[in-house]
This record gives sequence, structure tokens and C-alpha cells, in this order.
Amino acid sequence: MDPRTRALFDARARIIKAMAHPTRLFIVEQLSHHEHCVYELTEMIGTDVSTVSRHLSILKAAGIVQDDKRGTQVFYRLRVPCVLNFFSCVESVMQSTAKDQMDLLT
Repeated sequence: MDPRTRALFDARARIIKAMAHPTRLFIVEQLSHHEHCVYELTEMIGTDVSTVSRHLSILKAAGIVQDDKRGTQVFYRLRVPCVLNFFSCVESVMQSTAKDQMDLLT
């Protein structure tokens, strides 16, 4: 693999790794509806602010979300809504796998 190709796959892996946590997937799903501040997300997730902030930081570093500071609050929104297409793809894989498993039982 040449260096340019390696860099491309490394960049893809960083984005996928950033979403590779159930809480971060939940955050992306919630942000697909509209922007939220850290405190709203904290309430929805049921954990502490520092944990949610860390998840948001990882998503932001990967370029998945962006923030907007308004007074003392920081609001987050999806930077690129097309990331939701990834969910559809994952669910297609899940359905295909489930079908294969069901076929084994019949």
C-alpha cells in the first residue's frame, strides 16, 4: 500500500473509530434531529457532563460534529448529516446477518 492510500484508510479508520461507542452513536442520532447543548445530552444519556463532553470532543476531533458557544452553553450539531447513511448501512448488515442466522435454523 502506498503512503497516500495508507493515509486515506487511516483517515477513514479515525472517523469510524470515533463512532465506535454506543454513547457516541446515540449522540449522533440525537443530533440528527436538531442541535443540543451538553446539558441536554447529559440528561438524555444519564451520565455526568465530563463523560458527555469527552464523547463530544472525540466526535468533534473526527469532524463529525461542530460546536457553537452561546454565552455559557455550548451547542452541538452534526457537521455532515451524511454520516447518518452509515447507520443505514450498519442496519443492512445486521439484517443480512440475522437472515443468514435464521436460514441456519430452517
